[in-house]
Amino acid sequence: MCGIAGWVNTNISFSDEINVMEKMTETLKDRGPDDCGYFKSENALFGHRRLTIVDPEGGKQPMERNAGERHYVMVYNGELYNTDEVRDELKLKGHKFNSYSDTEVLLVSFIEWGPDCVHHINGIYAFGVWDENEKTLFLARDPLGVKPLFYSIKNNNLIFGSQIKTLLANPLVEPVIDEEGIMEIFGLGPARTLGNGVFKDIKEIAPAHYLIYKDNIPRIHEYWKLEAKPHEENIRSTIETTRNLLVDAVERQLVSDVHLCTFLSGGLDSSAISAIASNYYKNRGRETLDTFSIDYKDNDKYFQTNLFQPDSDQVWAERMSEFIGSNHHTVILDNIKLVEALKDAVLANDLPGMADIDSSLLLFCKEIRKNSTVALSGECADEIFGGYPWFTRPEDINADTFPWSKSSKERNEIINKEFIKLPLEEYVAQRYNDTIKKVPKLTGESKEEARMRELFYLNIKWFMMTLLNRKDRMSMYNSLEVRVPFADYRIVEYSYNIPNKFKFYNGREKGILREALRGILPDDIIERKKSPYPKTHHMDYTEAVQKWMKEILSDKNSPIHQLINDKKVNEIVNTGGKSFKKPWYGQLMTGPQLIAYFIQINTWMDEYKVKIEL
Repeated sequence: MCGIAGWVNTNISFSDEINVMEKMTETLKDRGPDDCGYFKSENALFGHRRLTIVDPEGGKQPMERNAGERHYVMVYNGELYNTDEVRDELKLKGHKFNSYSDTEVLLVSFIEWGPDCVHHINGIYAFGVWDENEKTLFLARDPLGVKPLFYSIKNNNLIFGSQIKTLLANPLVEPVIDEEGIMEIFGLGPARTLGNGVFKDIKEIAPAHYLIYKDNIPRIHEYWKLEAKPHEENIRSTIETTRNLLVDAVERQLVSDVHLCTFLSGGLDSSAISAIASNYYKNRGRETLDTFSIDYKDNDKYFQTNLFQPDSDQVWAERMSEFIGSNHHTVILDNIKLVEALKDAVLANDLPGMADIDSSLLLFCKEIRKNSTVALSGECADEIFGGYPWFTRPEDINADTFPWSKSSKERNEIINKEFIKLPLEEYVAQRYNDTIKKVPKLTGESKEEARMRELFYLNIKWFMMTLLNRKDRMSMYNSLEVRVPFADYRIVEYSYNIPNKFKFYNGREKGILREALRGILPDDIIERKKSPYPKTHHMDYTEAVQKWMKEILSDKNSPIHQLINDKKVNEIVNTGGKSFKKPWYGQLMTGPQLIAYFIQINTWMDEYKVKIEL
């Protein structure tokens, strides 16, 4: 994986601006610690930082290539999983290759097919191609949005990069938020509207979109979308297809010239990936697979069973490790360090995030990076196969809002009404309704089936994006590439049209996936009730975030005072978050995690010198 940066303007000639590109590219050093490179022409500047995974020499960037009289330059962050097939297809068309890197295959794909290259590739990617002769920039992002790509257009300048901080390193882009940005943070956060960069003038290429910038005009196109189709297969055939798609996706993502491992919680999704990977290694005489799980100091004493977290992971992770014969590592996190890492999580994300759910992943990835450079993880299975409680609870299924965030009214009460009055509840409702209008449905399907399509679509476009953003930022902050096999667009396309009676086979969440894994996983793992990413239950953590937030509130210069109702937030802090009756977000952001979110907002405003423009 890598980090990319670029700046184009066809109305001026770049002269001394290379130093700006160097500053922009320097913000990406964590994403790419192994190498860096630059390209400069009259109207374009590119920068690249590389984390070397495949073909150290042949994959150097920015990559340049001539085709006839035209000259192309590309910067690319990602991994293609059908490199060999695409290379073979291009060879039949007369193209020759100088390396075995996917970077060269991607660039030649663009030369051959132009924007349609995205219909030939399968992978996770964000890339930009500059056509020096046509003075045209092409930017594209993978179908599910695993890799990030931000941009800003100001005075005919198009500036892009893998992270928000990359754009902010350019003097033309300022850290300003307006009313919309505030409502993103307080109404939807830690989620974001697709394409919204929170900061004023910063946008993001949405998943499955590309942008063509020519003659100072941006043209955005959606190149892939979910389609509602009749499902013609019976239950046995559906189980087999699901199994085959998953095994193929995992095995494709095991390609690496550096050490690779898997995340293993002992849950269904990570266990499936680890088992398939381990079997692949054994069949090819490869080294023993390394697996990693996370836990918290003294969590065995403080763990609290609830609807969202029925049991602890550790015993199950060890059970799976023994079953597949992996070399297993348990990372035990200290609760105070977990609090301290809230700041680093903000710096990694460039925005307030999922509180200690972020900082724990950041510390986890830091430990994994001591052993491995690439990891596979189980995100996205719950969103596409129906793993969350809101897929089965009637009150959530029928909620006229995002089922993981039913607290718009309560969130609105936190805003400082003396400073600003915002239509926060209306803003959230509008974002929800805008998404519902786009849901692909089948003519004649029942009201119940149509509603479940809406739920799956909402999860793919919103909740899944939050988790994918989190995984990318926390891992790449530690120079660790994490791949997500369940985010293969072929699996997502197929699962979207599986009828609910199959998806919830035997009345279980992710029932079809469980059946598809018979023979791959032991029965007790298959039958284990869904348990989310583990969080701390230790009082040390709660007390530490309370203390920190009280210090923030007592400092009249703390920037968060501009935005919050101090009395309301004080009440939340003093009760350890218990006075905020509804979960802030998802299954995990409750109580002390909400206090930590406020800490992250203040940290973000302070570290990024955020200016409010109303």
